[in-house]
Amino acid sequence: MLFLNRPPSPALQPFIRMLWYCRALGLPFARERVLPNGCMQILINLSRDYLTDCGDDGTSNLRQPQTMISGARARYEIIDTGDLNDLAGIVIEPGGFPGLFRERADLLFNLSTALDDLWQTPQLVDSLCRARTPARKLDRLESFLQQLLRRREPARRSETADHALYLFRHRGLNVSSCARSIGISERRLSQVFREQVGLSPKLWCRIQRFQAATGALHRGIDMPWAELALSCGYYDQAHFANDFKAFSSIDPTTYSAQTLRWQNHVPVV
Repeated sequence: MLFLNRPPSPALQPFIRMLWYCRALGLPFARERVLPNGCMQILINLSRDYLTDCGDDGTSNLRQPQTMISGARARYEIIDTGDLNDLAGIVIEPGGFPGLFRERADLLFNLSTALDDLWQTPQLVDSLCRARTPARKLDRLESFLQQLLRRREPARRSETADHALYLFRHRGLNVSSCARSIGISERRLSQVFREQVGLSPKLWCRIQRFQAATGALHRGIDMPWAELALSCGYYDQAHFANDFKAFSSIDPTTYSAQTLRWQNHVPVV
C-alpha cells in the first residue's frame, strides 16, 4: 500500500488543504466507512472510469462519474475499497469551496456531484494516468489547479466565516459566543458559515470534537473515557458516546480495538 500527501503551493493554500494519492491493492475488506471530518473533497479514480456509490447501507454498486466532488457530511460514507487501487484526491480547505467554484458549499451537504458539472476537466485524468510516479501525479494535479487559478480569478474568502473558523479552532468558543465576538446574530453567522463551509457552525464544531477523539484513539492514547471526552471538548462521557455513534455508527470501544491504516477509514465487517 502507498499513500502520499502534501500541502499545496502558497497560492492555493487559501482554498486547498492537501493533495493526496493512494495505491492500495488487494485490501482485505470490500467496504469501508469514511468518517466525516468537516471538509469537502475532490476524488479522481485513475484505475477505472467510474467511482462506486455503495449507498447508505453499503450494498449498492452503482457507478458514478470518474471524477467527483464530495460535499461535507454529517455522518460516515461507505466506499468500495476497489476505488483505492489508484486514486488521487484534493482536500478543500474549509471555506475554500466558494472561492474556487463560485458556488455555495452547502448545496453539496451530504451529497456528491460530478467534477465536470463545475469544472471542465477533459484532459486531467489522462494527464494524471500518464505520470510515471505518485509524486509526478501530484505535481500535475497541482499544476492543473494553478492553471485554473490563472484562468479564472477566484472569489475572496469570507471574512466572517474565516473569523468564525479561527475562533472555533483557537479560542474554543461556542456558536453564541462566536457570534457575539464577531458582532452578528447567531442566525446570520449560521447562514454565512453554512454557505461558505458547507455545514452549520454547531455541526462543524461537533465534527471537530469527534475528530479530536478519533485522532487520540488512533494514536493509541490510554485514558478513561470520561477523561478523554473532557480533553476533546465534550461536556461529559454521554455526549461523547452519542456523538461518536452518530458520526461513525460504532462505539469508541469498537473503534479503538481495531488496527486502522487511517484514522477515518473503518472496515465494514
